[in-house]
Amino acid sequence: MKPHALLIALAFAMTAHASETPTPPDAAKKPHVVKAPFGAERQDEYYWLRDDKRENPEMLGYLKAENAYADALLNPLKPVQDTLYDEIVARIKQDDASVPYRDRGWWYYSRFEAGKDYPIHARRKAADGVDALSIQRANAAADFKGEDVLFDVNTMAAGKDYYAISGRTVSQDNRLVVYGDDTNGRRQYTLRVKNLETGETLADAIPGTAGYGVWADDNKTFFYVENDPETLLSTKVKKHVLGTDPKDDVLVYEEKDDTFYMGIGRTRDDQYIVIGMDSTVSNETRYTSAANPGEFKVLAPRARDVEYDADHHGGRWVIRTNDGGATNFKIVTAADGSSSRKDWKDWIAHDPQVYVEGIELFDGFAAVAERSGGLERVRILKGDGGSEYVKADETAYSMGLDANPETDNPWLRYSYTSMTTPATTYELNVQTGERRELKQQPVPGYNPANYVTERVWVTARDGVKVPVSLVYKKGFKKDGKAAMLQYGYGSYGASMDPGFSVTTVSLLDRGMVYALAHIRGGQEMGRAWYEDGKLLHKKNTFTDFIDVTQTLVKQGYAAPDRVAAHGGSAGGLLMGAIANMAPETYKVILSQVPFVDVVTTMLDPTIPLTTNEYDEWGNPEQKKFYDYMVTYSPYDNLEKKAYPATFVGTGLWDSQVQYWEPAKYVARLRDLNTSRDPVVFRTNMEAGHGGKSGRFRRYREQAEMYSFMLDQLGVKATP
Repeated sequence: MKPHALLIALAFAMTAHASETPTPPDAAKKPHVVKAPFGAERQDEYYWLRDDKRENPEMLGYLKAENAYADALLNPLKPVQDTLYDEIVARIKQDDASVPYRDRGWWYYSRFEAGKDYPIHARRKAADGVDALSIQRANAAADFKGEDVLFDVNTMAAGKDYYAISGRTVSQDNRLVVYGDDTNGRRQYTLRVKNLETGETLADAIPGTAGYGVWADDNKTFFYVENDPETLLSTKVKKHVLGTDPKDDVLVYEEKDDTFYMGIGRTRDDQYIVIGMDSTVSNETRYTSAANPGEFKVLAPRARDVEYDADHHGGRWVIRTNDGGATNFKIVTAADGSSSRKDWKDWIAHDPQVYVEGIELFDGFAAVAERSGGLERVRILKGDGGSEYVKADETAYSMGLDANPETDNPWLRYSYTSMTTPATTYELNVQTGERRELKQQPVPGYNPANYVTERVWVTARDGVKVPVSLVYKKGFKKDGKAAMLQYGYGSYGASMDPGFSVTTVSLLDRGMVYALAHIRGGQEMGRAWYEDGKLLHKKNTFTDFIDVTQTLVKQGYAAPDRVAAHGGSAGGLLMGAIANMAPETYKVILSQVPFVDVVTTMLDPTIPLTTNEYDEWGNPEQKKFYDYMVTYSPYDNLEKKAYPATFVGTGLWDSQVQYWEPAKYVARLRDLNTSRDPVVFRTNMEAGHGGKSGRFRRYREQAEMYSFMLDQLGVKATP
């Protein structure tokens, strides 16, 4: 369809009444033909919206016209937006600080100042009488004597539409820090080095990186990951020596297989620098001495369907792996010098009912992050062979290991939250059993006693039991009248655990129910839960979500015409799929940075993430995967029928899901949608996958989206 026709139609809509949707253009432009290697063809009338350089004036004009239409349509809801934003921000302690953690003689933390968007990253020298609690008391009293400021990001971000820093890796002698900065949200960072003694930022600057470096013990050499400039894949590990030209940096490893991601780090005991190569179904670790870096040796060669990650402590390798049919993973050990899986010895045996997520090694004990029955657990393995679980205080919660950088510490730090309990950091003394609360997220005006959370199970259409976490205000009645927002993700094995949200409280206070559906494609119920929601089983993710909605409605948690659904990125794929499969089930769809043009994207290896994800979605160059994908890809399955009210958001500089996917999706949706319910498309012109930078800006965006939802659901504007 002609770009100018769409612009004219949208421009006309701007001058019309705000309730009029933009009129799609005529079909005079010849559609682009997207071909598969085996001869299949698809027509894409909106392919012209793709511009890899983000410079095409017609494309930019279309996005700006859609933003203008969104402004006009949402303008009457501005008072509701402002109310929601004010409520959310009022629940944030504006001069808050993180819990300090100790590493090599310094206590590190981040803090905010009232009214400012960005954090200050700082540290204090460890000394007698200085600990996490005393530093928190000093910060609360605005006593910053003795504080060493690493970065004031407010100053660094001044005058920029978008700014983020990453990495912040301190050298072994505590004098230097290497970090990355990003000025457009595309997650392609320039590495820089700051002298923490003088405050000087050195001349060394390395663009196009993953955003962090790993120091060698000489405190002048660091290793980093360089990204491919076109695909943005992490492809090379290079070595930089301070004061030298980055163009002369030595290539120490190059990954030739474009289905692998790559990362670097140091082992727990600081003995080795490691390179980790990770695909969906395979891993490989290489290592070299941190004291005298040289060749990176292979710990165990990669093999398809064998996954492992490794750490080193106590003179041995400790490895988490699925080798030997350990679907839910097990823990094995290997001696120094080992280079084959044949040398691995079982330490923690595989349990088909318990998924092992990770392990943290200490002097004299280890802490294992596990998952069973859809909930997280932390198990402590003591030096004498005994074990115990860290206790949880509620039936539906989220628990995980926190910052524990030092191995010679008997205190295990872990985090805890639930849908009614704000994020809480605890320390548990493994020797004495004493537990102490270091901090709970302060939430002014919030009383957890006024809210109720529960875990329910829904039987999906194929008989599988799907866990669902719910939260609502005390006094709620299951009478089938309430409005409900249901959230889901269901991809990459990423588990969506129940946690507290300052934004959700505003919905609960207006009588809404919030449901978190732990659908297949995540890993809440173990590895099999993930396997049953990807590749040729992907549709289970979508039908699980729909079945959860319909069951909760039948059970009286919500009115059938007052349900909203929310998801982002791969969760946006979920939103597009359910809108096609069961549009009558939802009144509102909220879709952020959605992956909605699955087939076209997965056919194009030049698009970031494509090649890495063949084992997640399938490679459509193979006919069986193409034929399956095309039956659920949201863009391909839009048809002439009534769709729910829809809010779609994206970022022009998104490197994870390119902006043109949601742009094309919305344009085609406008063509085919027969309902009078509004469709809003909001493009952030200065941001990427994570939205705008700064802690308050994202709440503005969320308040706008929620005001749209509340209006469509008929929820009162004020609590």
